[in-house]
Amino acid sequence: MNNKAERHFAISSVVKENQTMTTSTEDVQLGIFEIDPSLEKFKDHFSYRTKKYVETESMIKKYEGSLEAFAQGYLKFGFNREQDSIVYREWAPAAQEAQVIGDFNGWDGSNHKMERNEFGIWTIRIPDSGGIPSIPHNSRIKFRFKHGNGIWVDRIPAWIRFATLDPTRFAAPYDGVYWDPPPSERYVFKHPRPPKPAAPRIYEAHVGMSGPEPRVSTYREFADNVLPRIRANNYNMVQLMAIMEHSYYGSFGYHVTNFFAVSSRSGTPEDLKYLIDKAHGLGIRVLMDVVHSHASNNVTDGLNGFDVGQSTQESYFHTGERGYHKLWDSRLFNYANWEVLRFLLSNLRWWLDEFKFDGFRFDGVTSMLYHHHGINMAFTGNYSEYFSEATDVDAVVYMMLANRLVHKVLPDATIIAEDVSGMPALCLPVYEGGVGFDYRLAMAIPDKWIDYLKNKIDIKWSMKDIAWSLTNRRYTEKCIAYAESHDQAIVGDKTISFLLMDKEMYSGMSNLKPASPLIDRGISLHKMIHFITMALGGEGYLNFMGNEFGHPEWIDFPREGNGWSYDKCRRQWNLVDTDHLRYKHMNAFDRAMNLLDDRFHFLASTKQIVSSTSEEDKVIVFERGDLVFVFNFHPENTYSGYKVGCDLPGKYRVALDSDAPEFGGHGRVGHDVDHFTTPEGIPGVPETNFNNRPNSFQILSPARTCTVYYKVDETAEQPGEETAISETTVSGILDQSETYETTEILLGEETTEIATLALDDSKIDETAELSSDNRPTEDSLDQTPLEDRSVLGFTPLTPFVGDRRNRRSYPPPLPYHLFTPAPSSGGRGRVRAGSRRQDRGCFLLHALPAPTPVPASLLLLSSTPFLRSHAIDAA
Repeated sequence: MNNKAERHFAISSVVKENQTMTTSTEDVQLGIFEIDPSLEKFKDHFSYRTKKYVETESMIKKYEGSLEAFAQGYLKFGFNREQDSIVYREWAPAAQEAQVIGDFNGWDGSNHKMERNEFGIWTIRIPDSGGIPSIPHNSRIKFRFKHGNGIWVDRIPAWIRFATLDPTRFAAPYDGVYWDPPPSERYVFKHPRPPKPAAPRIYEAHVGMSGPEPRVSTYREFADNVLPRIRANNYNMVQLMAIMEHSYYGSFGYHVTNFFAVSSRSGTPEDLKYLIDKAHGLGIRVLMDVVHSHASNNVTDGLNGFDVGQSTQESYFHTGERGYHKLWDSRLFNYANWEVLRFLLSNLRWWLDEFKFDGFRFDGVTSMLYHHHGINMAFTGNYSEYFSEATDVDAVVYMMLANRLVHKVLPDATIIAEDVSGMPALCLPVYEGGVGFDYRLAMAIPDKWIDYLKNKIDIKWSMKDIAWSLTNRRYTEKCIAYAESHDQAIVGDKTISFLLMDKEMYSGMSNLKPASPLIDRGISLHKMIHFITMALGGEGYLNFMGNEFGHPEWIDFPREGNGWSYDKCRRQWNLVDTDHLRYKHMNAFDRAMNLLDDRFHFLASTKQIVSSTSEEDKVIVFERGDLVFVFNFHPENTYSGYKVGCDLPGKYRVALDSDAPEFGGHGRVGHDVDHFTTPEGIPGVPETNFNNRPNSFQILSPARTCTVYYKVDETAEQPGEETAISETTVSGILDQSETYETTEILLGEETTEIATLALDDSKIDETAELSSDNRPTEDSLDQTPLEDRSVLGFTPLTPFVGDRRNRRSYPPPLPYHLFTPAPSSGGRGRVRAGSRRQDRGCFLLHALPAPTPVPASLLLLSSTPFLRSHAIDAA
């Protein structure tokens, strides 16, 4: 980095061609200063960290070839197959002698001593015996070394890919496991990664507590039982917690002991691959909750065991107070150390390459950003809080390298930062001078809702404060909004549903009797709080497993204080599956919220205008994309003829209504009503408009409801136009995990028309007719045994009117399901009927044989106005 040519070469690799970034005493020209000129005051800080980043990456390229090659340390370290041998390498510069021990040598390492090089890397090559690996697959193994005081210690290898314990022994220590399954036992991925959605709708989940039984659930159980629920509720990403091995279950996965190993409580590495592959087959991308902010303090089974008092240059961690997090009781990495960088960057690529994760949610970013780790720090937004000597530049440079690496390996990756401080430029690209994350979690939003629910009566809720809290984010830096995550559900706190309804959830959730005022309020506000958070709070949305249907109580992992009970460490899916319980209403609304974004893509829209925050009416009106949202938080007042402002003139109809009966509402808003706009004031002069909007229309807004309106494309409904049929896409027919090719379906507008769904190039059967004598009735279908129906799937009812005007293929619109394989005989299957089961709230599709051989075809009857103009997707 001593001459200008070298400097330009290094910089050009991280900066776009039309930008300049220098590393000497010259001014730093970064895009962040154009985005936020007030950052110019801290140019010296950005100059220093930019120079350090460029120099670090240049050194990596010089000595390792490239950042991507540097991040493939798992091909060198740990256990790897090389030329009919197993080669094991471990970085342990503090060791005086080293051996490898395990089941394969009777835990006697005298014949398996390792050799050290000048960098403190220990190596041993163990040749195969008779063509068979000397270390059997799935056998226990450890690293034994002698440190400076002459004591020998046994440790789990730092790069181990699997670790287990003896389940028959209480508090048994973990053992490393040599994991190299034969080809017949290796999981082979079947499905490609789904395309990156315009906006993430994330389902945060913990595999271990995802089952209904009081025990640890498995990866395969999650894949088979929970992923279909996530798909049905229209989430496009699942964020998996506690994947990295952690010896203490109650840490929620945040005290990691083995960074390259999957948590063995829920299964093997092959089982996790099955889960991820099945998610991809369902069109769901998978994010991993990665913990690089700290490591478990455990010595016998964690990375901390390699620290035997050596200097920080020879350790994964800082020494003294800088290497210890006093609130978390955990160790803190030395991000300036070469081997630490290799370890952590390789860890990211390992999960991407080996397991096909689609991105990461970085935990504890605030702790990484600052030397004070955010402890006892109340961030006010003053820029000097972010860019000073308190900033840990080494950690910032690591995160810049990490984000650059992930986006080079997987350009469509999604990377999210859990940062409560709000550091500017955290979510701007590295080439502009940012840290490189795609999104940050909007962590202030759940705190606001908790404050309101605990400390304010409804009539004292401030509409301006709510709207400001939801929109208070940095321009050009995207946020993931959420009303509650796992943090709000942990023992000692309460979920939103439990804050709203508390003990009445045990006795008042039955539909067999009228809802009490408390339950009615609770369900109404639960829907409103989550929806306004989604619609106004960010460019993506997150929900924690179970909160979509108002899961009661709290999360409490087994521990001594609760008698090691799993009772509060599970998900009671029976609550939402029981037809006469009101949990299903909140779940249905969650599904509809996501479906609304699937259709109108409002989360990805940069158009967000809050036109009214009426403290007197307790009403918030805003536009997101071309949708108009109206939230009436008043506990009593219903407004008839309520005027709301909008941008575009024309006719508006209801797209989503929280007061619909299927969502536990009272059905007071008419969905077939046309709302025509009236021009307001002088065009182009906002101060003469209504709430600064050039048009308005009038609506009915019941108390404690939210309603969304979309603009009707009236040209598509003119006489003579082709309005009865809309073109949509079927993304695939699935039978369990089997995926079939994409085709198109033309769905009839009217209930008496029939459309053809085919896996070949078959089109609409325009000659087909449905007469009264062959049209099935609800009674006749209900009396038909299920085994005679050949039920293919079901279509949940959703009060949603699709967007027909664009007439384009949408991303997979998740709630419509057809479960059927392509008939091997080439026979034709007819879906002759749609039977509305009031007790299930869905349409059953019945397959009946037909004599005409049309390859893998289905005839579908559109028997409800809610199906008009919708894409049908195979689940």
